[in-house]
Amino acid sequence: MKKHWWKALGVVLVIYTIIYGFIGEVPKYFILNETIRNLYFHVTMWFGMIILMTTSLVYSIGNLVNGSLTRDLKAKEFATTGFFLATLGLITGSIWARYTWGTYWTNDPKLNGTAVTMLIYLAYFVLRGSVDDPIKKGRLSAVYNIFAFVMMIVFIGILPRMTDSLHPGNGGNPGFGGYDLSSSMRIVFYPAIIGWTLIGVWITNIKIRYQKLIWKKNG
Repeated sequence: MKKHWWKALGVVLVIYTIIYGFIGEVPKYFILNETIRNLYFHVTMWFGMIILMTTSLVYSIGNLVNGSLTRDLKAKEFATTGFFLATLGLITGSIWARYTWGTYWTNDPKLNGTAVTMLIYLAYFVLRGSVDDPIKKGRLSAVYNIFAFVMMIVFIGILPRMTDSLHPGNGGNPGFGGYDLSSSMRIVFYPAIIGWTLIGVWITNIKIRYQKLIWKKNG
């Protein structure tokens, strides 16, 4: 039971995030108003996604250094769960945009970069499904995964900061930390990042164990 403490922690932190995300006190800022509560979901899910994608990248590099079907499997499953969190982050972000910017989607560099990034990762999964040989699949996927991660950093981390963007911390806009992330919100924001990440790792581990059972069954 002791080795599963982090799973319980993830569940507790996510429940804590949901409860305080809806009923906790938040600062009243112009335009944002109550929608600032989405910070606990949209932004923290994206942080979790980046952590999972980084983990996937590490396993891909490990697979290139020392070919391993297990490393390839872990790289794929962490990327899959990361993509799932990215999708949730995109949906919550679109809802937030509707109530603050007046539309679900705008011609914003970060939004467009997010769309491109998700298409790049979709191509990663398509690539995996198009190669039958597991060794060749692992190496090709590893190389592409490195490319996808670099493009993700470029499209959602670098380019939006070089151009005008509606997102905080981009295009000359103040970041959340210096503008609207109050001390009362920090005690929810940071635990939320940890919580969503731990849940993502838990989901990934379940999928990895399931795939290993299939391997064992098929010999």
